[in-house]
Amino acid sequence: MTDDGSPVHVLGAGPGGLATAAALQQRGISAVVLEKSPSVGASWRGHYERLRLHTTRAQSALPGLPIPRSYGRWVARADLVRYLEDYAAHHRIEVATGVEVDTVERNGGQWVLHANGGRRLTTWATVVATGYNHTAYMPSWPGRDTFTGELLHASQYREPSPYAGKDVLVVGAGNTGAELAADLANSGAGRVRLAVRTPPHIVRRSTLGWPAQRSAILCRRLPVRLVDRVAARLAKVSVPDLTPYGLPRPEPGLYSRVLEGAIPVQDVGLIKAVQAGKVEPVAAVESFDGAKVQLADGETLSPEVVIAATGFRRGLENLVGHLGVLDARGRPLAHGPRAHPSAPGLYFTGYSNPISGTLRELALDAHRIARAVARTVG
Repeated sequence: MTDDGSPVHVLGAGPGGLATAAALQQRGISAVVLEKSPSVGASWRGHYERLRLHTTRAQSALPGLPIPRSYGRWVARADLVRYLEDYAAHHRIEVATGVEVDTVERNGGQWVLHANGGRRLTTWATVVATGYNHTAYMPSWPGRDTFTGELLHASQYREPSPYAGKDVLVVGAGNTGAELAADLANSGAGRVRLAVRTPPHIVRRSTLGWPAQRSAILCRRLPVRLVDRVAARLAKVSVPDLTPYGLPRPEPGLYSRVLEGAIPVQDVGLIKAVQAGKVEPVAAVESFDGAKVQLADGETLSPEVVIAATGFRRGLENLVGHLGVLDARGRPLAHGPRAHPSAPGLYFTGYSNPISGTLRELALDAHRIARAVARTVG
């Protein structure tokens, strides 16, 4: 594989795509980022307004440009969008907006990208960085279509004022669900309940100035059982037992759950809201029937609004599913600097949910992918 003068094509102008393009350029490899939306950082622009990074500013910067200190330790969503704009300008990254790639195919020694408008783009290497949270997932609950209240996915939630005085059920106790429930409870919602299928591990974002992210980075180098034991002891002294409020401590260890894909919930107000009775944990949702919501423990609710914080899917099947590079759950079989044997020159970044922080891992992956691409050129 040699560089014939055509740029590496990067799909997605989020943090992963921009970081990889910058890392490639630093090695003298031209890159162009293809973005279907009108601007960089599209997914971050669409997140709810109160969102702040759960990772520190210092550990969230992309290669070649620190995040300004004025943004604070926990960077706000709007500030991160501004940083991504500045990042693209600082590195003079070529971003082609309004270009949506539908399918990637192998043709001889090159990749052909089929884009909107009938365009066919040819490149010798492609990096897919369309994002971990690409396609909103809404469970197919029985009777869902009969619900007479308002049902929306958490990706559609922006801020709490439309729900003032209303009875709201938030479904899903991950970081998003926990934060939305606290946001609603503290901003005038009439009643807020949080439907929980599996109780999450809850951790403080920082303890005595020590951010949880630093502990998470250390955890990756330690035995799982040791981390589980230490985390359990730390939780007993730093996080109150919410069992009397309907949110018991989880049985499996913290790191054991992480390896199963369950990231701990960082507390940004949920604990106080539950203790104050502003957020009421309830059982998981089983089905809908008109205005009613049936829970797993047999209880029936009649909320005016249901917000499904039920996660996302990667949405890669149409793009690359025919290449045999995805597992049964739609995730890349090879990630970062490793290309699948059947797809040389095709790289993926941003399709894991690491406990150590997504932005940190994207920055590390950017350098690794750039080195891998540079080796193919050499």
